Amino acid sequence: MKRECKTWQCRDKSISLGEKTLVMGILNTTPDSFSDGGKYDDLQLAYLRATLMIEQGADIIDVGGESTRPGADSVSEKEEIRRTKDVIAKIKNNFPNQLISIDTTKSRVAKEALDAGASIINDVSALQNDPDMGKIAAQFDAGVVLMHKQGSPKNMQINPNYKNVIKDVHDYLNQRLSVATNFGIKKNACVIDPGIGFGKTLSHNLQLLKHLSIFGDIAPILIGVSRKKFIGEIYDKPNPADRLQGSLAASAYALSQGAHILRVHDVLETCELTRMFDTINGSYDKLNGTI
Repeated sequence: MKRECKTWQCRDKSISLGEKTLVMGILNTTPDSFSDGGKYDDLQLAYLRATLMIEQGADIIDVGGESTRPGADSVSEKEEIRRTKDVIAKIKNNFPNQLISIDTTKSRVAKEALDAGASIINDVSALQNDPDMGKIAAQFDAGVVLMHKQGSPKNMQINPNYKNVIKDVHDYLNQRLSVATNFGIKKNACVIDPGIGFGKTLSHNLQLLKHLSIFGDIAPILIGVSRKKFIGEIYDKPNPADRLQGSLAASAYALSQGAHILRVHDVLETCELTRMFDTINGSYDKLNGTI
């Protein structure tokens, strides 16, 4: 299917969505993330990882200082700021045109990240966890990712249940978009994420991917399937690092259903996937590298 082309307003940048798939590279500066915890919780290591992902083609670097894996404990905002602010500033100083997002549910963490050079707030609570998050996003004219989850990271995978997962998630994201605009956040600053793996069973995740195009009437779609547990369940691969092929397959299907942005660990391989998809889809000229 042809994706509808839209513009995503992220502070002073107008980002084209739909012509070219955007790849968001995950940079976890945490000791306990499900796939790469402890690998990049040092400033220099995190910066080098960001540099590599930028060289590999990442359109956005998504910096997170608190794990949202199932069962994860929360951390203080002071610690989250310590883990994220300096690396954001260093990336921005060396790559001034690079889009950076902060993966947080805390308004103070978001503000410090925006001050350091981030342009996007990626909030897995869709502005619910912190009553000041919407105000900060509106104040900075930040781009916002509104994600669906059921429960908290600590308990979200304990018997998740829905009357109708497609309708329930659709209604929730529609409602959170209304809340965002009531804060003064522009509608074209918002992207939605159905939250694969956040309070969902294998069946729920597959249903959401199969019917992903339904969500396109709300806002542009970001999807994060990279290395997630449902892929391991299908392939019988308990180690997240062994789930590349399944991640690419699920990502390709999401693109066929209208996804605009892929949030991933494996940037190089995903960029190769998206270039081929965009070429076949008619939006990327492989001869001269233009769209």
